[in-house]
Amino acid sequence: MWWYKQRLVLNSCFLLFICLMAGCGYHFRAGGEPVGITLENLAIPLFTSTSTDIGFEANFTRIVREEFISHAKVPLVPEETARTVLVGRIIEIRTDPIGYGTVDYPSGAFTVTKTRRLKIRLDVQLIDRVQGKVIWHDASIEERSSFQVETDPLATRFSQEQALEKLARRAAIKMYQRTMERF
Repeated sequence: MWWYKQRLVLNSCFLLFICLMAGCGYHFRAGGEPVGITLENLAIPLFTSTSTDIGFEANFTRIVREEFISHAKVPLVPEETARTVLVGRIIEIRTDPIGYGTVDYPSGAFTVTKTRRLKIRLDVQLIDRVQGKVIWHDASIEERSSFQVETDPLATRFSQEQALEKLARRAAIKMYQRTMERF
């Protein structure tokens, strides 16, 4: 008999919760739908860069496109036919040493870089081509990631590329949220 009363109390609480949620004005939004704007389609052209590193712009743009493809219900189309365009420019990409170590050689001990920080700064804007207006613009999207410097230059390059991919993913999430979730 006690279990019947306990079940009745739980069911009453659940029913009260449902009534409160229905009356409070809160509602769930369909995933992948933008808030506050209408996006019929979207183009994400190749990000431009002033960096001397060749080829990373394509990987960076690919990661941003993947973020929108995997979450948004907005179709990606070529720039020529797009109503909305996400334009990005890589303003700065640089590496700075952040960790040092000592290496002993027969000729003496030398201080070498063991860890470096990769920093990227972006200028990104979402443009409504039909109305000719900028929906949002952020000239200071910045991300940082560190990587290990190895004795093998290829291993160091691989670590740097992994750090760059991590940065690109974080920046892509920011762009997605700014576009679709409006914050």
